[in-house]
Amino acid sequence: MKDSNFLKENNARHMWHPMTSPEDSRVNPPKIITGGEGVRIRDIDGHEAIDAVGGLWNVNLGYSCEPVKQAIAAQLDRLPYYSTFRGTSNDAVIELSWELARFFAPDGLSRAFFTSGGSDSVETALRLARQYHKLRGEPGRVKFLSLKKGYHGTHFGGASVNGNANFRTAYEPLLPGCYHIPAPYTYRNPFNESDPERLAQLCAAALEDEIAFQGADTIAAFIMEPILGAGGVIPPHASFMPMVREICDRHGILLISDEVITAYGRTGAWSGARLWGVKPDMMCTAKAITNGFFPFGAVMIGDRMIEAFEGNANASIGHGYTYSGHPVGAAAALACLAETERLNVVENAAARGAQMFEGCKALMEKHEVIGDVRGGYGLMVAIEMVGDRATKAAADKPVPLKVQDVAYQNGVMVRVSGANLIMSPPLVLSASDVDAILAALDAGFSAL
Repeated sequence: MKDSNFLKENNARHMWHPMTSPEDSRVNPPKIITGGEGVRIRDIDGHEAIDAVGGLWNVNLGYSCEPVKQAIAAQLDRLPYYSTFRGTSNDAVIELSWELARFFAPDGLSRAFFTSGGSDSVETALRLARQYHKLRGEPGRVKFLSLKKGYHGTHFGGASVNGNANFRTAYEPLLPGCYHIPAPYTYRNPFNESDPERLAQLCAAALEDEIAFQGADTIAAFIMEPILGAGGVIPPHASFMPMVREICDRHGILLISDEVITAYGRTGAWSGARLWGVKPDMMCTAKAITNGFFPFGAVMIGDRMIEAFEGNANASIGHGYTYSGHPVGAAAALACLAETERLNVVENAAARGAQMFEGCKALMEKHEVIGDVRGGYGLMVAIEMVGDRATKAAADKPVPLKVQDVAYQNGVMVRVSGANLIMSPPLVLSASDVDAILAALDAGFSAL
């Protein structure tokens, strides 16, 4: 490994970073993280901080999860790679498919298609949705509906169903046939509706209206996050996803639950769909499936899809990735599932999430710059910053960056997304860790 001077001199010089501009990385060099233990990370200067970002929503079990590390090392020694394309498989991925079927049985999902990550999982679900309708003799069902503010990755399909222009405009034209309805975002919505239950009804009515306009027989699937994550941690009213399920069923439209963030305990339930009492037709997962230790994902598939594909000689899946079902990733996922259940992280996520949510609401009473606090379901909380509470005008760009910087100086890493500060820490967080996060945020807001 090169010394620290070399690394600092070459920081962002020879690589482009995701989700920012090369110029921004040059002017504001990224923090160089060199170590991680428990829920803490350490930078190149030895400064330690609680990672309230959880890597990128994915390090649910923290950075010291030895069973996962050991499983990866053992699998590398035994079989570092083999393809799962037609004619071959491996023992680790067979065992994992069985464990996932058990884990997701309450969601009505019993088959897995393995991918390399979240964007791959979304792309897979979109493709399988179109193929499903072709197998059933409805080839005209090719369109996709989704929510504004939703995030579904960066492939062309995922970017097309994304509901945020930041991930779309520079790459248009995108996939045709993708349409968006208003999100159940109580703080900002086109209906000026502040009651979450009434807003859910209005958004469901907008879905019905869009289906009628497009023609139900042209729509393949509706894709949604049970709680919108990157769009600013937007939880809908509990009635919304069940209404969407009923509408989709009535019109023969598949429901894809994008749980790249919310699966495996993040919401205080084992899946986001389960939180709302809904069984989707497909579920996209990744991130926490390997605790971020190996790039891996899985699309879980329900009965309606299974019936159309299995026992059908014409249902050849012409889709897959070189690393689909990678044995090292499968071994890591097996160890993660075991630890996730052994530690009962879903219970801790619910308790610590409630503590963080209430603490952030207390900060809102103290600091005028906070316009909205969202969360209340597990360890995903957002603070939206404003320049004026009365008008809800977004805070200027330097404001959240200042809070982030001061929080880091005070020992906590948080994430800035637009005017939002987003917290998605490991699910093994302690009560004292939450107190430290709240104190660092308070220092950041006070510094303004």
